[in-house]
Amino acid sequence: MTRVLILGGTGDARRLAALAAPAGFEVVSSFAGRTESPRLPDGASRIGGFGGAAGLLTYLRRERIDLLVDATHPFADRISAHAAEAAASASVPRLLLHRPAWAPVPGDRWLHAADIHDAASKLPGLAERVFLTIGRQDLAAFAHLDQIWFLYRMVEAPLPEVPGPRGLLLLDRGPFTEQDELALMTEHRIGAVVTRNSGGDETYSKLVAARALRLPVVMIDRPPLPVSDIIETPGEALAWLQARAMGPVS
Repeated sequence: MTRVLILGGTGDARRLAALAAPAGFEVVSSFAGRTESPRLPDGASRIGGFGGAAGLLTYLRRERIDLLVDATHPFADRISAHAAEAAASASVPRLLLHRPAWAPVPGDRWLHAADIHDAASKLPGLAERVFLTIGRQDLAAFAHLDQIWFLYRMVEAPLPEVPGPRGLLLLDRGPFTEQDELALMTEHRIGAVVTRNSGGDETYSKLVAARALRLPVVMIDRPPLPVSDIIETPGEALAWLQARAMGPVS
């Protein structure tokens, strides 16, 4: 049986695991461990880092992994780089399951930011109350902006040693509806939104709500990707697995 390692943490990773196991693949889903209560897919799973590219290479060889799918978050660039290096060293075919980025449509007011620090630098003078939807590891970049009130939403509370900005912490997990996002932004008198370009449908409603309220959105652009086979949907990823399981593709 073909053994597949899925580097997960996303809804697409869970959906791929649900497709691949019934199709005859032996699937192991791996999570970095940054989220204390991840949504585990069906089948085998492991939680915790590998110890960089070298540790992942050791794992690939020891566990006799045949195929590797990198279905991590679009902003997990370090993990993706390690996966690319380890798979190349182990001669394990690798796929990047990378959902399409969001694109602005008429009515959007996007300000593009290169990274989290660039996003923070754009806020003074833009709005006094900001809806912040980023990972808990990045909160410190906004802690110095004491003239701005933040509504910051995340799945789990930030670590105690991480400084956070002035405002209100909201713990919640998507998907969110447009009506709920509109009500939330209206209730807290939000003047701008900060988010990462994660893509997907689960949290797109905040952009629809911001458009309806004519709010500026500071959009953090995705980091560059390693050279890869890139697929955008779990269904296409399953087809890639099935093609590789049948033998080398010329």
